[in-house]
Amino acid sequence: MKVIAINGSPRKKWNTATLLGKALEGAAAQGAETELVHLYDLDYKGCVSCFACKTRGGKSYGACGFTDGLTPLLNRIIEADALIIGSPIYFGSVTGETRSFLERLLFPYLTYTLPYASIAPKQIATGFIYTMNVTDEQSTAYGYEHLFTSHARYLQLIFGQQPETLCSFDTCQVSDYSKVLIESFDPVHKEQRHKEVFPQDCQQAYDLGARLAGKGL
Repeated sequence: MKVIAINGSPRKKWNTATLLGKALEGAAAQGAETELVHLYDLDYKGCVSCFACKTRGGKSYGACGFTDGLTPLLNRIIEADALIIGSPIYFGSVTGETRSFLERLLFPYLTYTLPYASIAPKQIATGFIYTMNVTDEQSTAYGYEHLFTSHARYLQLIFGQQPETLCSFDTCQVSDYSKVLIESFDPVHKEQRHKEVFPQDCQQAYDLGARLAGKGL
């Protein structure tokens, strides 16, 4: 039983990475082998629209035909039993690295048929963890729910199982607000929330990882 977590944040020890680590702890408690990958450590591009993955009779049909630093990870993911993707929300969406990763992960398995279908060789349990500095109410007002449901829809279409989604709202952006120009947020409120609410998010991430590991058994 193998669970892979993907950190789409440029920071390796902050909110997104912490929650992914907790999710992997939950998976490990169920006996899973775990791996955490930092996308910002890899040298890769998004989909280059070569359509090698959809060329009839082609050697790369159903697989990404572009080779770069992401290729070994894509190969490991399809051998895994569960996948957890994490990203902060930047300008209303996931990070650019996360978006590029999703293009390369999902498009080769998507068939342009009526209706759309998947040719992924196996089902994989999936989850998505989002972190953001806005509140739950602001997230709704800004239309973030469309982003969450869109990712869930494609993950389910490609990998065959209903994904888990965890949102960590109103996160603390930096450890010391006095050192940076961030007047839009109250540092006292952020610190208090980080102490009182973020640990609850960590527990939810742990539980999410345990559930995904259970689905993959």
